[in-house]
Amino acid sequence: MLDIAFAKPALPKTGALVLLIGEGEKPSGVWQQADEVTGGAIDRALKAAEFNGGKGKTCTILAPGAGLSRVVAIGLGKPADLAMRVLNEAGGHAAGAVLREPAGCVATGALQPAQVAEVALGATLRAYRFDRYRTKEKAEDKPKLTKLTLLTADPARAKSAWEPLHGVAKGVFLSRDLVSEPPNVLNPAEMADRCKKLSELGLKVEILGPREMSRLGFGALLGVAQGSANEPRMVVMQWNGASGNGRKAKGKPVAFIGKGVTFDTGGISIKPAGGMEDMKWDMAGAGTVVGLMAALAGRKARVDAVGLVGLVENMPSGTAQRPGDVVKSYSGQTIEVINTDAEGRLVLADVLWYCQQKFDPRFMVDLATLTGAMIVALGHEYAGMFSNDDALAQRLSSAGQAIDEKVWRFPLDDAYDRLIRSEIADMKNIGGRPAGSISAAQFIQRFVNKKPWAHLDIAGVAWSSKDAPCVPKGATAFGVRLLDRLVAEHYEG
Repeated sequence: MLDIAFAKPALPKTGALVLLIGEGEKPSGVWQQADEVTGGAIDRALKAAEFNGGKGKTCTILAPGAGLSRVVAIGLGKPADLAMRVLNEAGGHAAGAVLREPAGCVATGALQPAQVAEVALGATLRAYRFDRYRTKEKAEDKPKLTKLTLLTADPARAKSAWEPLHGVAKGVFLSRDLVSEPPNVLNPAEMADRCKKLSELGLKVEILGPREMSRLGFGALLGVAQGSANEPRMVVMQWNGASGNGRKAKGKPVAFIGKGVTFDTGGISIKPAGGMEDMKWDMAGAGTVVGLMAALAGRKARVDAVGLVGLVENMPSGTAQRPGDVVKSYSGQTIEVINTDAEGRLVLADVLWYCQQKFDPRFMVDLATLTGAMIVALGHEYAGMFSNDDALAQRLSSAGQAIDEKVWRFPLDDAYDRLIRSEIADMKNIGGRPAGSISAAQFIQRFVNKKPWAHLDIAGVAWSSKDAPCVPKGATAFGVRLLDRLVAEHYEG
């Protein structure tokens, strides 16, 4: 992880310097000093580039003199529009611009300590890299940035504001690591073992294997897993921060549930070969929940929270579930399996019901890379949101807008619920191509039992094919920061 430091404003003698500049802002402080020692080179370059501090605008000046290898100006836009996401993105642009430098300084001007910390978060998130399996990469092709110093009038307060955000960043990195791992490494047992290590942060972690789940009656989840040589797991993670000691819960927790299909072939209803390698990240919902629980514990959130993940591998074999099978879920409801590639909802069905029975939570939010139909509907910009509770849905939407992990609400209706009626069981696991994401959500809602609930279909946003200001190409950890903000704004006491 990028080493973040805070220091009083002072012109660096060598290396890279990043200037955060508001729209229409005049030179002052480190910016003015840098321009003076370089003989006006910075001012001339900014004028030639017509740079005026507009939001997201950048200008790079190579070797301007005075020992500086490069100066990068990044626009913050108008002061009235200086929202959290703008600060995060500025930090991301800063880190991205100096990745080839061993170290850099960021002059934050008149930003307040909490704002400086948000810049640091954006820079840290952008500097993430998953490279543990690269053995022949040339040194010149690797990023060199290891330390970034943010120059601010009050370093102590900025550092204090950074500490909880540092915990959130660690949760994001954990989620990205899990989603990036190859499926021959990260099977259900291995992922459960990594969850167990979170006990070092003060989480209470319980792992259920196939025997325990069989005794409980997890017929839906175990049906998905039965074709694989890799045994399934369910992991329950508890953070009881509202209780003061992080171990014993006081009241009803908030609950987060993740789909964890560590590899999804589609089972007997097998997927096409092209692109199947991407199905290693069909456990991204579970990855988000694990990262979120690490973030809550890492920043010592004053909330009682529980995270549950159902971990399976969906494989075709002589023991695999067949189209036409009928399974009995933990709730007692029976499900006709029409398509074995609609497996995530079967996993969630048992885990959601267990969550209610065990914890009686204030609300439940589940996350899953559930349907390709969601990518058709929303592309890669928004996650689909379904909810039976308007207040929870609005809070999720607002949190997503604030940190640029956006969600869009879809309808739930009895007309869609009729699509999953079965002739021989209580329901079938797909409702056909029309409204595929909605009928999937209707299926999940049958296991919610009227508990306040939201379902986030993150199929289009769990992985990115291009770099963004705070998200390098690859696993995004979508939902970790969204749900952390939801908790911080509304559920901490």
